[in-house]
Amino acid sequence: MSVKEFMDLPGFKEANVEELESIGITTVEQLRDAVKDEAKIKEIVKTLSGVGPKTVEHWAEAFESNEAAKPAKTDAPKAEVVEASAYVVEPKAELSEEQIDALAKRAVISGNRPAFKRQEWFRYQKLGESWRRPRGIHSKMRRGMKRRPPMVEIGYRGPALVRDLHPSGFEEVLVYNVEGLENIDPKTQAARIGGTVGVKKRITIENRAKELGIRVLNKMPTEIKRRA
Repeated sequence: MSVKEFMDLPGFKEANVEELESIGITTVEQLRDAVKDEAKIKEIVKTLSGVGPKTVEHWAEAFESNEAAKPAKTDAPKAEVVEASAYVVEPKAELSEEQIDALAKRAVISGNRPAFKRQEWFRYQKLGESWRRPRGIHSKMRRGMKRRPPMVEIGYRGPALVRDLHPSGFEEVLVYNVEGLENIDPKTQAARIGGTVGVKKRITIENRAKELGIRVLNKMPTEIKRRA
């Protein structure tokens, strides 16, 4: 696998670019060196939304395969990596050390959590895979017998300290108009615009949120804004 830019990495999102910049990583080479350092890996997992230890391991493997596939060095000048555009760093949540550690632990737990599927989902297509607790009196899955799929249990939950928080560490607040932004604390809360809000009102809400320093978790793509 050839890694020439951030988006070549598995599981890398466009929003992660600005999050990397906030911790001083602006190039692919800097990220390659960071995934070899345990302290940097912990910082990356805490800062990047949707990125856990397993994702960082995949990045390290991609960099290793990229190094192995490189041709022998020649006297030809190296091509410089030019960044396409500048990113604005989004506001970060003010978290305690305990919350930061709990978010990192939650990312690990989420990566190891099995996919809970409905009883006999593989036998009857009409059932689907959506989880339903088995309630049959003779159900072997309900009784927890061997070689049966895992069931949803309390032990699979994440740390209570950061439960229901967004991966960025913010508490989500649903917003349907500009007035809904006034009571949001930008240090600990972030806005999520309701799905029924139209494009023009969304643009107004996002502009006002930017003035107040509030992070919007579901921003519209720039292309749609230009068309509007």
